[in-house]
Amino acid sequence: MPQPNTYRSQPLTGAVFVLSASLVFAILGAVIKIVSASLSNEMIVFFRNACALIFILPWVWIRHPPGGIRTRCFQLHLVRSIAGLAAMYCFFYTIAKLQLSEAFLLVSTAPLFIPMIAYAWMREPVANNVRGAILIGFVGIVMILKPGFGMFQPVAFVGLGSGVFAAVAMVSIRRMSASEPAIRIVFYFAVLSSVMSAGPLFWSWQSPQPEIWWMLVLIGLLATVGQFLLTKGYGFAPAAQVGPFVYANIVFATFVGWIFWGETLDLQTWLGAFLICIAGIVTTRRTKVHAIAGPTARPVP
Repeated sequence: MPQPNTYRSQPLTGAVFVLSASLVFAILGAVIKIVSASLSNEMIVFFRNACALIFILPWVWIRHPPGGIRTRCFQLHLVRSIAGLAAMYCFFYTIAKLQLSEAFLLVSTAPLFIPMIAYAWMREPVANNVRGAILIGFVGIVMILKPGFGMFQPVAFVGLGSGVFAAVAMVSIRRMSASEPAIRIVFYFAVLSSVMSAGPLFWSWQSPQPEIWWMLVLIGLLATVGQFLLTKGYGFAPAAQVGPFVYANIVFATFVGWIFWGETLDLQTWLGAFLICIAGIVTTRRTKVHAIAGPTARPVP
């Protein structure tokens, strides 16, 4: 006799966890911005991944995914890791060069690129309302970039690149989500990103000051805690219900940036942010990638 489905959606509880994760990620961004004044981007990315790996390994050991860590999707794990790592390099660089809120705004454009990448890669059709949302989102991007207004900063394209690479990572997760449990996806990204980000240290190594070491460990810890909270949030309710709360990290990042650095956004940027958030929410609710990939579909920070 089949057992009844005991799963009960708890969107309020899920929203609390996702909002908590968004706050943790905003604080993480602030710590990265502080450390970037003393260390290179390559150093920060490596220690973020290496420290996170140390914190993740016990979790993998305790949870022990079905089938262990053996995988038949190594190529997809590699694509996901390369794209996720590229997104991380771009995102952290943007944090160092732009306002914290602007960096989070630009990486939050990832959902706008997902339908296009999913169509090109997997021929997933793009609904008409999603196409409209994408157009609205790109209007928001133009409002933030401000081309032709004398306020344009070329480094913003690096931030936009973090959104594009993040979208590629999300779609690659979609490709293997049917056979790979979330914990295995997280494990392979932690291992591969740590190994790959170690390479640039051969030419960019710096000896951190004693007061910087604990901040590097804190970066890995915050990244792990944020991922854990996000995973819990998606476990309480479908992605379509709790996913939109991820955009709260823009609000939190704006507040943190204002507290520590006196950062503010002009009206045009706020309007652009509003359009991007609305477009992202519509796209998130209508795109299969988010519904299936869930919390693992956040490659940064």
